[in-house]
Parts: sequence; structure tokens; C-alpha cells
Amino acid sequence: MLEEMLRTLLISFLISVFIVPINILIFKKINYRQYIRQEGPSSHMKKSGTPTMGGISIIIALIVGILITSEVNYNLLFFVISIIGFGIIGFIDDYIKVNMKRNLGFSAIQKLTGQLIISIIILAFYIRNNPNYSELIIPFTSRTLDMGILFIPFGILVILGLVNSTNLTDGLDGLASSITIIVASVLGIIIYKEFPLFDYNSSLYAFGIAGSLLGFLLYNKHPAKIFMGDIGSLALGGGLAYIFLINKLLLFIPILGGVYLIESLSVIIQVVSYKTRKKRIFLMSPIHHHFEELGWHEKSIVRFFTLITLALGLITYIGV
Repeated sequence: MLEEMLRTLLISFLISVFIVPINILIFKKINYRQYIRQEGPSSHMKKSGTPTMGGISIIIALIVGILITSEVNYNLLFFVISIIGFGIIGFIDDYIKVNMKRNLGFSAIQKLTGQLIISIIILAFYIRNNPNYSELIIPFTSRTLDMGILFIPFGILVILGLVNSTNLTDGLDGLASSITIIVASVLGIIIYKEFPLFDYNSSLYAFGIAGSLLGFLLYNKHPAKIFMGDIGSLALGGGLAYIFLINKLLLFIPILGGVYLIESLSVIIQVVSYKTRKKRIFLMSPIHHHFEELGWHEKSIVRFFTLITLALGLITYIGV
């Protein structure tokens, strides 16, 4: 089992290392480059023109890696559907931005509608194949919580929340990659630790995510040679959400994915405060931009959030 996990990580890593430079060359040639929003940090303007949609490489490396090492079954099929489904939404969003030469793709309603459809498909599969679908493991206890029919809206809300939070975290060079590597790795270790309680293959899915991102991070760290784009961040969020879901670990997301939660909350708090009081709580949101406005360097912010995630990962591991 451990050998298979490490093999999945290594294969996904090597594929990613090999194809990301190809991704960069092709997208430079066809001029698929990032457009930076004017209202963002001024220091980001120099990033305009950096190749984007690197998530294509992440998805290829991830799927090929797990197909080589994992047992082919319905769980694998719907994991791939989750990755590709959310990835397609991100791809279309990125494509609109690149071709229209702007930083806005789908409208919020259009994007949310697409995400909702994918979330319902994934949740329906899970419910159909799991008679105890409404049970969730309670962190730091050996007990479970049965949510009954309330699990359905809760599950959809959590999937949408994690997918969009992962997307919001992708705002600095290497930030989303670094955070997600840790989240996926800890998730895979937890599943390995508790097997056969949890789904065997999903530990391989988690290590496939970590491996593909490790390879991508070599080119995405500051100064980034390529961005993952929405195709990457949405696909990763969808993949993580599926792994949490089928292992009944949704209640662990606010702990292990604490940085994702903080990023989302910072945006919600900022919007609500400005709409109701015409005052901003943060200098800029998501919160990583707040630290930039305070004068922190990008690399320092990434290190800080990475250390937080490492600490949260340890807490999560203890809490299972």
C-alpha cells in the first residue's frame, strides 16, 4: 500500500516535470497569457503576459499517474469526472479571459451554475453507492454524526465551498500549489493510517494530486514561469472535495483546509463590510493580498501560509 502511494506520487511528479515545460512553450507560442486585474496589487502588473492554464499539465499528470497505479472502479471514474468536470468550467473561464484579453471570464452566476451541476452529479453517485452516506466522522472523536436528509444540501455547500476556496487561494506564485500539496499528502496519509475504514484507492488519488503539484511547483514558484489558472485550481478543489466526501471526512475540511477557509472568509467579510458599512476590513482581499499591501514579500507570505497548513495538517492527523 505505502509502496503504491509513493509510486503514484513519483509517476505523477515525473510526468508533471516533463510536460509543464511543453505547456509553457506551447502557450507562449499561441499567446495564451495571464491578464492581471487593474484593481489588484500593483506589484502583480509585471506578471502580465505569464503563460497560464498550467492546470492542463497538472490534470494530465494526475490522471495518468493514478490510472497506472490505481484499481479501475466507479470511485476512480467519478474522481476523474470530478477533476475534469470542474476543470472544464475553469478551462472555459480561462479561455474567455485569454481570448477577450481581460481578467474576467464567466459571470459569477454562470460559474456557480456549472459548479452546482457537477457537485450534484458527484453527490448523487456517492449517495447511490453508500447506504450510510449521511454519516460523517467527527474530528477528535471515534464517533460519527448522522445528518440524515440535511447531508444533501450540506454536501453540496461543502463541495462548492472547497472548490471556490481553492480557486481564491491561487493568487500568489506557488501559494495554491504549496498549500494543496500538504493538504493532499496529509489526506492520503490519514486514509493509509485508517485503512480499511476508508476507501483504499483514494489515498492514491491524494498522492497523485501531491505528485503532480510538486512537479508543477518547480515552475510555479516565485517568480512563476506559468500559472495554473482556473482550470487547475477548480480541478484540484473538485478532486480534494471528492476524496473528503467518499471518506466521510467533510467535517475535517475547516481544519486541514484552514487556509482555504481563511481566504474565503476574508473575501466574504470584506464584501459584507463594504456593502453594509462602506468600510473595508482588509487592505485588500483575499487575505494574502492584505499581507502584500502591508509590505510582505510574496515568498514570505507563501512560507507563512505553508507553515500554517503544516501545523493544521498535524492537528488533523491527530484528530482522526
